[in-house]
Amino acid sequence: MNIYDAAHSLAKAIKNSNEYKDYIEKHEKVFSNPKTKNMIEDFRKKAMEIQMSQMSGKEIDPSKAEEMKKLEEILMTNPVISDFFSVEMRFGQIMNDVYKILGDSIEIKSE
Repeated sequence: MNIYDAAHSLAKAIKNSNEYKDYIEKHEKVFSNPKTKNMIEDFRKKAMEIQMSQMSGKEIDPSKAEEMKKLEEILMTNPVISDFFSVEMRFGQIMNDVYKILGDSIEIKSE
């Protein structure tokens, strides 16, 4: 089988999965509302800033960590956002599993 044909078959299988379809449905729902869209984008921006600081070796300001925790709690009280994050996590896990399967299958051993 041609590697590109196999990749297209895998992509088609993913697109036809219930997890992908659910993710797309919830994504459209949450991002079609400017309020929920802005809330998620703001949360992700702040999370990325903290992650970048951690990766550069900087200590995280406890007040910023507490702010993120409170923001997450607020977001999770919104059923549309909570549902979106849940299906996003499930779909992300599938994609991580696929990457792991591929990586494990083509492991190159160094000599």
